[in-house]
Amino acid sequence: MRSCCTHETDRPDAASKRTEPAPAKKLGGDAVFRYLTTFFAFSILAILALMLYEMTGESLPAIREFGWKFVTSKEWDAVQGQFGALPYLYGSVVSSVLALLLATPLSIGAALFITEVAPGRLGSLMAPLVELLAAIPSVIYGLWGVLVMAPWLQSTVQPFLIEHFGFIPFFEGAPYGVSMLAAVFILMIMVVPIITSITREVLLAVPQSQKEAAIALGATRWETIKIAILPYGKSGILGAAILGLGRAIGETMAVTMVIGNAPNISLSLLSPAYTMPSVIANEFAETTSKLHASALMEIGLILMLVTLIVNAMARLLIWSVSRSAKGGAA
Repeated sequence: MRSCCTHETDRPDAASKRTEPAPAKKLGGDAVFRYLTTFFAFSILAILALMLYEMTGESLPAIREFGWKFVTSKEWDAVQGQFGALPYLYGSVVSSVLALLLATPLSIGAALFITEVAPGRLGSLMAPLVELLAAIPSVIYGLWGVLVMAPWLQSTVQPFLIEHFGFIPFFEGAPYGVSMLAAVFILMIMVVPIITSITREVLLAVPQSQKEAAIALGATRWETIKIAILPYGKSGILGAAILGLGRAIGETMAVTMVIGNAPNISLSLLSPAYTMPSVIANEFAETTSKLHASALMEIGLILMLVTLIVNAMARLLIWSVSRSAKGGAA
């Protein structure tokens, strides 16, 4: 009996192991870093969602008052309380698209020169210089446009266009200087660095083996670019162009200073016009009623949605190029 009792009581270690609480898990540095970065990422999405929520709420009076008529009407009369955003939509779309049509070939040519034609040192020197243009504040472009470019257009380019091509509706009217044409040129200059920089990165992602294969088949430099480089990067180049379009649509200060700020819808590029960012910048501080402020907020909401859609499309195209490049490398 004693030996049995002794056997039962002589096992303190087993009992203590059963009753001792498990040690608490320590939060490692990797886990803290993961939680912090996750919080930061989702906080950006939360801020975006909050902005959309607040802008939609502020736009509700205009949405209820005008409905779809808001984007189809040309009337903008703050005194009578009638608001239509069609002239501003027209000005934003036309100026941005025309600027993109002019900037894209120039940007592709510059990117091809930097990556394929220029010597190594010259290319490495030009790349940061082109990107430096994107760092210039837009108000500087606007000042240069209104003080230098607009007078030059008024005295030389626009009279020439009126004299030789005035029979075309795009070049009718008087040489005002500040006009849709001036806004197109300013936007073209401002989006060239963005498109060039992204196009350069896309061209650098083309596998070297693909270029060497074309050269081995007897292709010249131009033929190599045409059959091996540009087809491979066409989706990324298109994404770069769409990203430039998003930048052009949202530009405010420089365009406001050179476009003339007249809510007109005219085929003539020599006429003054208006854009969505410009009308917000000019009128928001001087709103005459709650409905006026709500109409401007609705324009801002439309502009934000358009910019988000355009940028999302560009990112998807660039992502598809980078994914295909990794697949080819693998």
